[in-house]
Amino acid sequence: MTTLKTTAATVALSLTLASTQVLAEMQTKTVEYKVGETTFTGYMAWDDEVEEKRPGVLVVHEWWGHNEFARDQAEKLAAAGYTAFALDMYGSGKQADHPDTAQEFMKEATRDMDQVKARFIKAMEILQNHESVDGARIAAQGYCFGGAVVLNMARMGVDLDGVVSYHGALGSPISAEPGKVKARVQVYTGGADNMVPSDQVAGLVKEMQDAEVDLTLVTFPGVRHSFTNPDADRVAEEFGMPIGYDEEAANRSWDGTMRFYETIFAE
Repeated sequence: MTTLKTTAATVALSLTLASTQVLAEMQTKTVEYKVGETTFTGYMAWDDEVEEKRPGVLVVHEWWGHNEFARDQAEKLAAAGYTAFALDMYGSGKQADHPDTAQEFMKEATRDMDQVKARFIKAMEILQNHESVDGARIAAQGYCFGGAVVLNMARMGVDLDGVVSYHGALGSPISAEPGKVKARVQVYTGGADNMVPSDQVAGLVKEMQDAEVDLTLVTFPGVRHSFTNPDADRVAEEFGMPIGYDEEAANRSWDGTMRFYETIFAE
């Protein structure tokens, strides 16, 4: 009888622990919000096993729109101990499956730089106000179109600790000015990226040097545009686009980003 009681107690304890482990894990939430009259759909991810407030990271999607890839990046950040918000720059439901549609969405979203900033700032406020976030420690990372967005937010003096651009456009109609850029900047680009040619890379370096911005730039020889996205090879074949996934570059850029965040958020 004692053995039976002990076994029952052990089973009950195991079930309790299992239930606790299920509860103490990554949480995700779809967040609808408005900027002006337009509704947007973002995606928040965080680990509720982490008790203290932590830094927040905004994720800005590729020109395809807020899709599964952007949400995956938010979850990777949550697994690394951050709260991440994959924001939406286009509006709810605007996810492109053809380059022409993506181009239309991007053109509409960027027709006015003040509009770009307003959409970014709204998402930033949502992240800062999340219960798990230390609102004074915020960074942003973006991919392709999103890489250009986060660089422009840095240029415009948005109060970010750091921004990271992955295969993003480096040229811009606005330029960084001395004393205006608050964020430290990290850029990852492919040496064989026809969409981000070497003159853009050189131009960014000069721009940031002239503005006295803390810039780290890594270029991967032979690597094409969209190197972080495993779906890039399929898209390249379907639409004849000069893009491609590169596992080594993707992993190295992610590892570099994690070291970057450890540094800037410790200061």
